Amino acid sequence: MADKCDLCLLGLIVLSSLLTGTCGVDDGRVFNRSGENVRLPCNNALSECTTTTWNYNRFRHSAAAELIGLGIKKKETERHERLSLGSDCSLNIKNVTEEDYGSYTCRQFVNDKQQGPDARVFLHVLHVSVSPSSSSSQTEISPGRSVTLSCQLYSVSCDYLVRSEGIDLLWVNQTGVDLKTDSRYQILFSSDHCNISLTTTLLNEDDNREWRCQLTLRNQLETSDRYTVKYSGEETISGISFRSS
Repeated sequence: MADKCDLCLLGLIVLSSLLTGTCGVDDGRVFNRSGENVRLPCNNALSECTTTTWNYNRFRHSAAAELIGLGIKKKETERHERLSLGSDCSLNIKNVTEEDYGSYTCRQFVNDKQQGPDARVFLHVLHVSVSPSSSSSQTEISPGRSVTLSCQLYSVSCDYLVRSEGIDLLWVNQTGVDLKTDSRYQILFSSDHCNISLTTTLLNEDDNREWRCQLTLRNQLETSDRYTVKYSGEETISGISFRSS
């Protein structure tokens, strides 16, 4: 009899938690490359987005910035022009940059009272840069020159993701072969494995050659960025293009 009462009591506690909203919404993760558009889901949305508020912060103990207040964009935010609210109350960000990584929290308010738990989404941004940069008037990307490509994962918890969640970064060629297997390339990781660099000396046949930085989670591809080298004519500075996979 006592066992049955204990079971009933446990059931009432669980039911009460569900009804009062004390059970949390699972944190989400979104991986994106810089330069693309991204959608961050709001998993606690009510029937209308006029109850929805989106907050952002990059560091655990930093003050949060309000991006959307009760369905209305805050004009004073730096990214105001790049933000929009989806019909399902998701937060849309255009042309994501490495500065956009961090924690985004969706909350619902009715009559100034929060309804239910927070719905939090962590945005992780993959960004590729090149040295020397082709934007410099003193630099020309051409055969015989050495270039270094740096692929960085910007994240509030990158070291944890690498250590505990199976995140990995790698450089591959156009056919998907890991470039660590080719002695022509020097591949180096940062101490926290959140940055992987590729250094090589350019050859004549490298014009229009493509190298890809891939981010995998438990061996599953999450996102990638591509680098394509472009050799210029004698009177123009070469260009570099980045394209999503």
